[in-house]
Amino acid sequence: MKRALSFCMIAVAVTGCTQFPDLDHTQTGALDAAEYPALVPIEPLLAQANTAGADPVQTQDNLDSRLAGLRARANALRGTVLTDAEKRRLETGLR
Repeated sequence: MKRALSFCMIAVAVTGCTQFPDLDHTQTGALDAAEYPALVPIEPLLAQANTAGADPVQTQDNLDSRLAGLRARANALRGTVLTDAEKRRLETGLR
């Protein structure tokens, strides 16, 4: 219990030393004169949000084809870069 109290006192002391930004003069006259936004019913917005979405089947097909293409590129890069003659030449140069 004593340890928890000490921790709380340290936490309060540290947060008391925090520098807060100066927010006194951040609101402009134009912002003061601006009108409030119009309130609209939320039901049409929710209905639109629920219907507008990606087709999961089409998305999966697109991802599968992209994955196949990336795997094909990776397999093509796995091949050897040097010919046998170039490998022999490098091996003799390294000895």
